[in-house]
Amino acid sequence: MPWTRTITTIIGIFFALGILIIGKWLFTIGLCVIVFLGQLEYFQLVKAKGIVPATKTTLIVSQILLIAAAIAPHFTDALFTLAGTLICFYLLFQSKLASIADISTSILGLFYGGYLPSYWLRLRVGFDSTITNINIANNDLFVQKYLPNLWTKSQFFSPALNITCLAFSCIWAADIGAYIMGKSFGKTRLSNISPKKTVEGAIAGLIGSIIVAEIGSWYLGWPYCYLTGMVLGVLIGIVSLLGDLTESMMKRDAGVKDSGKLIPGHGGILDRTDSYVFTAPLVYYFVTLFLPLLQ
Repeated sequence: MPWTRTITTIIGIFFALGILIIGKWLFTIGLCVIVFLGQLEYFQLVKAKGIVPATKTTLIVSQILLIAAAIAPHFTDALFTLAGTLICFYLLFQSKLASIADISTSILGLFYGGYLPSYWLRLRVGFDSTITNINIANNDLFVQKYLPNLWTKSQFFSPALNITCLAFSCIWAADIGAYIMGKSFGKTRLSNISPKKTVEGAIAGLIGSIIVAEIGSWYLGWPYCYLTGMVLGVLIGIVSLLGDLTESMMKRDAGVKDSGKLIPGHGGILDRTDSYVFTAPLVYYFVTLFLPLLQ
């Protein structure tokens, strides 16, 4: 791995861990900035195809959506619907008649760049209050028994921090495993969308994600820890790869190698965060819907 890429990777990991641990408004602000920059790159890719999306409107409503996810997570789905409607209204009343491509890319920018990342805020910032409210409403001892316990006796490590760190660790394991094994032993091309991706690398990434998820599931004391760890590891391993391929498909269609040049050795924001986009909602519903089914 080139030194530039290695150094920026280390800096990125420390930055992610810092805002993860502190959480709350620092995590919210950090994610809002990342989403804003990522959406700018996305709209640059779209405009390279001659499409004219509602860039400013989508950027603004996406930030409102993210802040709402941190303050009142239960309103986020409703706001997503309203935000999509607002974008359509904006495009309808432009002097130039909007095309289907203008509307669809704007809504995709909201969904891909704003709504899906909002699940990280629901998980890290709003998750503790969510399970507390569930426990109070249902008098559900399962929440206390099986959802992530504290790593220490200190209240510093909350369930939200535990599960978010575990999810990030699985993504990192998948990325690192796929990169190292793909570079060293990769021979079979995985997809024409991304010629550098190999089947050997994909398998190694999936195994890395499963190993980390199994350790985390056992350590956090989840029910049927080997099963839950396997499910979580497979989900993250596969979906993080699909997120990577989706972003590669966008770049290939736009005719560019990287989504941007903001991160030395890596490219743009989307090049480093594509694995996290589709992963967020799956992890959130894994701990709020799947785990409770096992009681």
